[in-house]
Amino acid sequence: MARISKKRKEVLKKIEANKNYTLSDASKLVKEISYTKFDSSVDIDVRLGVDPKKANQMVRGVVSLPHGTGKDVRVLALVTPDKEAEAREAGADHVGLDEFIQKIEQGWVDIDIIVTMPAVMAKLGKLGKILGPRNLMPNPKSGTVTMEIGKTVREVKAGKIDFKVDKEGAIHTSIGKTSMEPQKLFENAVELIQTINKLKPSAAKGTYLKGVSLSSTMSPGISVDTKSIPGI
Repeated sequence: MARISKKRKEVLKKIEANKNYTLSDASKLVKEISYTKFDSSVDIDVRLGVDPKKANQMVRGVVSLPHGTGKDVRVLALVTPDKEAEAREAGADHVGLDEFIQKIEQGWVDIDIIVTMPAVMAKLGKLGKILGPRNLMPNPKSGTVTMEIGKTVREVKAGKIDFKVDKEGAIHTSIGKTSMEPQKLFENAVELIQTINKLKPSAAKGTYLKGVSLSSTMSPGISVDTKSIPGI
């Protein structure tokens, strides 16, 4: 049996077993239970009453977090020469096309988001096995395949994220960093959950929002009372 470290024992003492905290309290507590030496990510898990195996119950969308993710998002813009200046001016970290496709083929994936154009997508098909598992493949539904390259790069840099329900029926994503104020974490969480709630498939029956929890890197999860979430 693995030993529990002293710091983790102290963290576990701060969380009451079987208690559902309000989202506001959880946003404060998640900062208190972070014991890493770096600025940890604050993650949210939203369990949904859907069957992701059925196409009519798939939940996927995008949301612009009001306070960003607290992370410096590394953006690659795969664009034709006429769009390169627009991408650079918007703040893309890497801009180009064929040379970056070749780098990715060789294993380079030191990026967080890829933004591209409809005309370029045909060239990216061969990268599916590399980009797919890392959730890096651009997708029109997430807004990363577009002719509005500059606008999209700025939105992604500012905190626009895409999310997708996994095979277990849950959405897992980051909503900030432990260095952020609790109120900002709270407002980011509310924006995400309200967006997910609006995307409820008509085919989903019973309870849609089954559970929510917050955690930071290496910390235990904090269960949230869904009734405490504004607008739900």
